[in-house]
Amino acid sequence: MWRWIRIGVLLFVLAIVAQNAWLASSRTAEWKRSLHVVIYPIRADDAPASGRYVSQLRKSAFDPLEDFFRSESKGYDLALAEPVEIFLAPAIGSPPPPAPFGGNVFRIILWSLQLRYWAWWHDTHKGAKPDVRLFVLYHDPVAGAVLPHSTGLQKGMIGVVNAVAASEYEGSNNVVIGHELLHTLGATDKYEPNGGRPIYPAGYADPDASPRLPQRRAEIMAGRIPVSETQAEMPASMRQVVIGGATAREINWSK
Repeated sequence: MWRWIRIGVLLFVLAIVAQNAWLASSRTAEWKRSLHVVIYPIRADDAPASGRYVSQLRKSAFDPLEDFFRSESKGYDLALAEPVEIFLAPAIGSPPPPAPFGGNVFRIILWSLQLRYWAWWHDTHKGAKPDVRLFVLYHDPVAGAVLPHSTGLQKGMIGVVNAVAASEYEGSNNVVIGHELLHTLGATDKYEPNGGRPIYPAGYADPDASPRLPQRRAEIMAGRIPVSETQAEMPASMRQVVIGGATAREINWSK
């Protein structure tokens, strides 16, 4: 009996969460006002470099993201001077619950609920309620280290981003942050699940270029610049990234 009670309570909570998420997503998709995005920096490890970077982090590190959305929106005739406004919250002292491995649907749902509760409990932002919350974990800049996978959830409009704690990586960090931000707005990945190669044509910044390769920019939901049939490079800054037509339709910038 207790098992069914727990399931019933979980379904009730999910129904409330789903309704709130739908309302928030619907309001955001209209693009009648600027999207308020709050970034919460988190020290991901005990390395001194990570601690120093997080303590010295300023909002100006994310200005290129605002510039990117402002510039890209003009190409889709969006009637907003500032589509995205970014705010930097005080650092959080503990990491979010780790995402589950595997495809167990129940565990993923449970983790999503835990993440939202954790985000509410650890919210350090003192301003107006954000539309999107992005928790950025800054890792020690060890050469060759592979960061954990980042996640952006449309239901809840929340993201967990893994980044490198060094100023020289701010450009590529912003690319990942922008990618996950767009996930929270409904944009889908434009790269192959195995290998991460951008998918043609949706994952190409300039699909009509001749010759097609090498490309000079990345479509943000593909995340990489295709330079040959087998190679793709990480863009170094937002200046090397665009929002392609397919992504623009997904976030309601075009029809």
